[in-house]
Amino acid sequence: MKVYKTNEIKNIALMGSKGAGKTTLVESMLFECGVIKRRGSVDAGNTVSDYFPVEKEYGYSVFATVFNAEFNGKKLNVVDCPGADDFVGNSYTALGVCDTSVLVVNAQNGVEVGTNNAFRVTAALKKPVIFALNQLDGEKADFDNVLEQMRDTYGPKLTVIQYPLETGPGFHSMIDVLLMKKYEWGPDGGTPVISEIPADQMDRANELHNALVEAAAENDETLMDKYFEQGHLTEDEMREGIRKGLVDRSIFPLFVVSAQKDMGVRRMMEFLGNVCPFVSDMPAPETVNGLPVAPDAEGPLSVFVFKTSVEPHIGEVSYFKVMSGTLKAGDDLENVSRGGRERLAQIFTVCGQIRTAADTLVAGDIGAAVKLKDVRTGNTLDEKGCEYQFDFIKYPAPKFVRAIRPVTESDAEKLAGILTRMHEEDPTWVIEQSKELKQTLVKGQGEFHLRTLKWRIENNDKLPVEFSEQKIPYRETITKAARADYRHKKQSGGSGQFGEVHLIVEPYTEGMPEPDTYKFGNQEYKLNVRDKQEIPLEWGGKLIVYNCIVGGAIDARFIPAIVKGLMDRMEQGPLTGSYARDVRVMIYDGKMHPVDSNEISFRLAGRHAFSQAFREANPKILEPVYDVEVLTPADSMGDVMSDLQGRRGLIMGMASENGIEKINAKVPLKEMSTYSTSLSSITGGRSSFSMKFSDYELVPSDVQDRLLKDYAATQEEE
Repeated sequence: MKVYKTNEIKNIALMGSKGAGKTTLVESMLFECGVIKRRGSVDAGNTVSDYFPVEKEYGYSVFATVFNAEFNGKKLNVVDCPGADDFVGNSYTALGVCDTSVLVVNAQNGVEVGTNNAFRVTAALKKPVIFALNQLDGEKADFDNVLEQMRDTYGPKLTVIQYPLETGPGFHSMIDVLLMKKYEWGPDGGTPVISEIPADQMDRANELHNALVEAAAENDETLMDKYFEQGHLTEDEMREGIRKGLVDRSIFPLFVVSAQKDMGVRRMMEFLGNVCPFVSDMPAPETVNGLPVAPDAEGPLSVFVFKTSVEPHIGEVSYFKVMSGTLKAGDDLENVSRGGRERLAQIFTVCGQIRTAADTLVAGDIGAAVKLKDVRTGNTLDEKGCEYQFDFIKYPAPKFVRAIRPVTESDAEKLAGILTRMHEEDPTWVIEQSKELKQTLVKGQGEFHLRTLKWRIENNDKLPVEFSEQKIPYRETITKAARADYRHKKQSGGSGQFGEVHLIVEPYTEGMPEPDTYKFGNQEYKLNVRDKQEIPLEWGGKLIVYNCIVGGAIDARFIPAIVKGLMDRMEQGPLTGSYARDVRVMIYDGKMHPVDSNEISFRLAGRHAFSQAFREANPKILEPVYDVEVLTPADSMGDVMSDLQGRRGLIMGMASENGIEKINAKVPLKEMSTYSTSLSSITGGRSSFSMKFSDYELVPSDVQDRLLKDYAATQEEE
């Protein structure tokens, strides 16, 4: 098999909104390269990309698919990313190892929320963007309208390379203003006829050509000087200028295609092969220690595993990028992320589910290995003496949560192993064993994302599971000072138990003065602080404990036991069993027995005294509130805002971002459980959202009353 050099390799991520036609575009690209003899279709379920059973079941892409092809002597490694926002983690994965993104836009829908989401990922990772305007043969396609929309959204950096002479079912020809030629196809596509530009199109073609030349010249002072002197640039000079503009994101070229009929695809691939950046043109990725590592085939061997999956009839497949050096089949490498050694007995190039054995892969290339011993997504494998370690793929925070349990309780351990493996395949499936909620939580990017996980567990692993809503991690606190005392006394033959604790509780706020004098009823309590403990709570907030005992009423050795009793109730609050926070306690009196007092007595006395005082201190329940950002088309804005307000959301602001409306709100977590599904329903799947924890805030009184009743009912049942 041919070994490609680093300067012959281009890594490209194919991105776009759901329904943009990426999978169909892949078929045409592979057909043009001669990899496949016949193009498959999504409807027929025979495409190269969507080969997993779950993808065939649901009819949409779930996983990023790697494929490679040679075109005009260059090796193109392409990663086809799912368009649904639920699977956006794949875009982060793909752009982590790719150098250019082709952003596919549906000419019938124009700039969609999914388009902007993908563009935002490229901006965050500073990757070049090439736009491919697809489905120009669709009934609703309107090039001029979409072009205006894209210019409003992406600004003057959007540079037209091609424009169609007609859109809709009559689309079959275009003008290429880089080559200054007309391309024309038959009604069903095929090989184009290339001819001169018609006279009636010369003015528009020249205007766009000059704009392209200026955009290319702006990225190189030498080219700029040449352009001013000669008034034009050669084709090769323009390509060089465009390449530099792509690298620094100062130019976003626009191509027009019909992937369904394979019109314009070959011309776009010529551009990818000739113009888009090579691996070595992009900034060198850095190790976890900040060391830049250039893709040098002669350098030390280092391989980064960016994706693992369990695939039909194969088992575990590890996809990797050779970051440095030259990898050969049979190489022994050290897993610097997990320890241990791995032998890559066989290495492959990949085209969907087709794997072709390779002898050698050089720096910058992408390949795969099967059934490695102990390799996970994100691991780095190095040759002996090399200490590179990479961790440059950062995934978005999850925004949809469900509790999961096996239908048969005895399968709990088996489920835990499956979930661990699933997270290793897709790190955006986050698994949490919540001690607080006593639930196993699975977190993802949306309902479809978790539905896919459930489908795979039940169909691939044959383990029935149930989803339920996540319990809400409420917090309990108090709003005024209160006093209580409690005597624990137990006599059962032999030594008994005795402990009495008197204490005062009050809300804690940072910087408040030290305790001094308190008045309850007609009695005043003057406190003398002997000792102070400040206990940061792992669930947030603090417990402050003061020892104010005088005259030896309680021996100092029993104070730690009292504090343990207080912590018992902080971990299981008196109101709903939720964690309590931000309380300070003054232990000011008590009694002990010379024989019957012990640690357990004072622990129980402290726990009960705290519970009584807490209930008298006007206790309140706090709920987690999240900052929610929604991106939606303008025509759905009113419905989205009404829905948020119906969820007790507080609208904090509105703005427009790249032609899409942005709404910022604060919404209680309790109300976000079904939001992913509702937003998709309200806007026809055209919106997306993100959420981030903000703070804990008091629940409304009616909500608190309901929570107290629900908790009391569960206690009675138990």
